[in-house]
Amino acid sequence: MTPKKRPTKQDLVPILQVFNSFHPIGKGVERFLLKHCYCIDLTKEKYLLRNGEKCDSVYFVKKGLLRGFVKENNKEITTWFALENEMVAALTTFVMQLPAQENIQAIEDCELVALTIADLDRLYIKYPSFNVIGRKVMELYYVLAENRAYICRLHDADRKYELFLQYFSHFANRVKLTYIASFLGITIETLSRVRAKVSSRKKK
Repeated sequence: MTPKKRPTKQDLVPILQVFNSFHPIGKGVERFLLKHCYCIDLTKEKYLLRNGEKCDSVYFVKKGLLRGFVKENNKEITTWFALENEMVAALTTFVMQLPAQENIQAIEDCELVALTIADLDRLYIKYPSFNVIGRKVMELYYVLAENRAYICRLHDADRKYELFLQYFSHFANRVKLTYIASFLGITIETLSRVRAKVSSRKKK
């Protein structure tokens, strides 16, 4: 079995900055992450996780872009996107230790820093203050999930795209239109029409 590649201090700089934005982490946590995190390079179109597999780690996106999607009658339905400085995990495994419901795929070449769920649990126990960071990260991602759910429940395509630009504009110019249409639950033709209307309004 190939040994896991451990991160350098420089590799950890982005993740430490993100964690410190929630709560000061301290040198002990830094040393723990340096010792227990591992690096993954994932080329475009490759899968980080497939439906039915168990996810044993949580991932920090150091570089690149990923998407989550489910399949229904051979149709891919995109459920979320994640890019630099964001976290990725299969929550059914992370929280409930069940097989993943989603697929996780790289849509750009990606560099990830990962920590096993077992090591994350040890981190929480050894450094209780890190629980504050964990809580705040989960709160943030719950809000993002609520925003996605709200968009999906709307029927008006114009409103869907308006909210996409409000909540997720950082993905707009990096994600294929077919994925955005799938994410919004509309056809590519409808998305093209809505985008044309938005572009026309901006020119006026």
